[in-house]
This record gives sequence, C-alpha cells and structure tokens, in this order.
Amino acid sequence: MRIRLLDRGFDPWREVAAYQAEQPQLAGKFGATTVFVGTLRDFNQGETVQRMTLEHYPDMTEKYLERVCHEAQSRWQVADMLVIHRHGVLAPNDPIVLVAVWSGHRDSAFAACRYIIDELKTRAPFWKKEETESGPRWVEQQ
Repeated sequence: MRIRLLDRGFDPWREVAAYQAEQPQLAGKFGATTVFVGTLRDFNQGETVQRMTLEHYPDMTEKYLERVCHEAQSRWQVADMLVIHRHGVLAPNDPIVLVAVWSGHRDSAFAACRYIIDELKTRAPFWKKEETESGPRWVEQQ
C-alpha cells in the first residue's frame, strides 16, 4: 500500500503502471485492477470554477488515508492499493485524486475502490476553496 500527498501535478496512468511494476510480489496475485481518477471540473453549483485550492494538515490527512485503506483491506480481499491526492492550487482538468486497487476478483476491487473514494469525498480532512466568477468560496464536503 502506498499513499502520497502531492503539491504538483501527476499522470495517474503512469503512476498506476509504475507502482505495479515496482511490486513484483503482485505478479500473478490479482485478477482485477480498479482505478478511479478524479479531476477538477470547471463548474460547480451553477458557477464556472477557474481554480481551486486544496488545503490539509499533512500528518492528519496521511493517518486518515492509512486508516481508510486498512478498513478497506479488512472488509475486502485486496492485494494492494495506491492512493494519490493533490493539494495546493489546481486548474480545471487537473487530476486531484487517484485510487487504484488490486484484487483477486473484480467485486472486491470495485467495492474497495468505491469505499476509499467515498470516504475521501465525505470525510477526509481536506478543505477546498474555489475561485469563481463571483469570487472565492469554501466548498462543503459531499
């Protein structure tokens, strides 16, 4: 399992391929890889979004993400996981989050991936401030 918090852009597809290549113990141990990539939209709540700033407390956020991943491992048969989340200033179309789950079967991979991203969206300690045409606004978790 790897969790990374980045203050710069990343290519989610390269990250998945690189991580899998770095994990030779995974070879032959999974039949499914589920990948979720979240990107910044240029609209929200009826307004155009020009950019967004994501803030967080590094230690708190990392511990939270580790806990969520361990919960997913305890609920489903998961071979490995990769979670990458951006912080700082993002522009529309920038990847914000990557969740990849490797499992022996697709049901476990889908369920664990969905659980992790749902927890990130609703409870993770990130604070989002959007810059819109009518000014800045804080976004409530959904």
